[in-house]
Amino acid sequence: MRPCAARAALLLGVLAAGLLPGCTAGGDPAQARGSGTSASAAAPPGTSSAPTGPVTPDLPATPPATPTATAGVPAGSPQARADAALARLDRRGRIAQLFLVGVPLTGDLGAGDALVRSGVGGVFLSGRSTASAASLGQVAARWAAEAPGPRPWVAADQEGGQVQTLSGAGFARLPTATAQGQLPPGQLPVVATSMGRSLHTAGVTLDLAPVADVVPAGTERTNAPVGVFSRQYGSTPAAVDAAAGTVVAGLSAAGVRATVKHFPGLGRVTGNTDTTATVVDATTTADDPQVALFGTLAHGPAAPFVMVSLATYSRIDPAAPAAFSPTVVTGLLRQRLGYDGVVVSDDLGRAKAVAAVPAGQRAVRFLAAGGTLALTVDASVLPAMESAVAAAADADPAFAATVDAAARTALLAKARSGLL
Repeated sequence: MRPCAARAALLLGVLAAGLLPGCTAGGDPAQARGSGTSASAAAPPGTSSAPTGPVTPDLPATPPATPTATAGVPAGSPQARADAALARLDRRGRIAQLFLVGVPLTGDLGAGDALVRSGVGGVFLSGRSTASAASLGQVAARWAAEAPGPRPWVAADQEGGQVQTLSGAGFARLPTATAQGQLPPGQLPVVATSMGRSLHTAGVTLDLAPVADVVPAGTERTNAPVGVFSRQYGSTPAAVDAAAGTVVAGLSAAGVRATVKHFPGLGRVTGNTDTTATVVDATTTADDPQVALFGTLAHGPAAPFVMVSLATYSRIDPAAPAAFSPTVVTGLLRQRLGYDGVVVSDDLGRAKAVAAVPAGQRAVRFLAAGGTLALTVDASVLPAMESAVAAAADADPAFAATVDAAARTALLAKARSGLL
């Protein structure tokens, strides 16, 4: 692994050179994944305020003991490979694996080179691109070769309609999710498989799709993050289950991991967290059918990731946005619904819903709630986020164990997807 000082210099150099600009914020529906409430509540015990500058702290070269490693697992199994990969990473390396960082789809995607060399868990292709699938595949292969450790995820928002990140040669034009849900029997599997194959050609290993939010009939025009853009597959849990499940299966068949979003559901809100600081769902409860739908999809054979929204659910946990809520992430998703896979945050970099929280504390609070992979479309906040997580882990052994457990979950998913 590179020394921490070298990594800090690398990231600082990239930022100084302006190679890590963010993508278009606010009105772009491709970035409108969630909506939530501005949060300024106190950080979890053992944490500290995030540094204001892009500083990467000095961290021990020897990794701590890993209580999350599974004893007696078969040699060569995904669990054994994940444990071996975890043992090779120092704390800095483990923390880096917990971030999915935006790379603007401009030029030759050179901003991604520095990120993957720094050991981040993955990159997110932000914006729009008409580059061919083959040319994008060459870039993804370059990133895989340059990563110092586990191969990074290459993620995109490929849903359909106005939320189709990649549309160059090799990518079919995708109908909206609503239109996909209305296709004649037998056609959606074809669309889903074709989408997965094109993403695979482009080197995309993680699609932040499909949307599993249920938008009640007649409310589409008032549901800013989903219904306005026809991102929903239907107006009932049964309809969404059938269509979203088909998309998950099609992506998986092509070797692309899917992500069901936005837990515990954005179908009943009116605002969008990208542009609104206070968005509250005052209707959804823990035993709501749309909440159970996420559990059904997440437990399918394709084992998709689950993205957590930034909205606040006043009948589940009124104290914090879902992504910062242990009640939502750990209590509801992990314990009640029994999901033990990768939990991805909605965008923690630019969303107005979390703007009142220091950037570093956004990552700390998400991981403390039970999250795995913190998404930031804005790469410039990554050093502050990593520094805050490292400081919290140094100050609190319990949080350090949480980081180790999250890193193992992230690496296990990579082992199962062939990225180790």
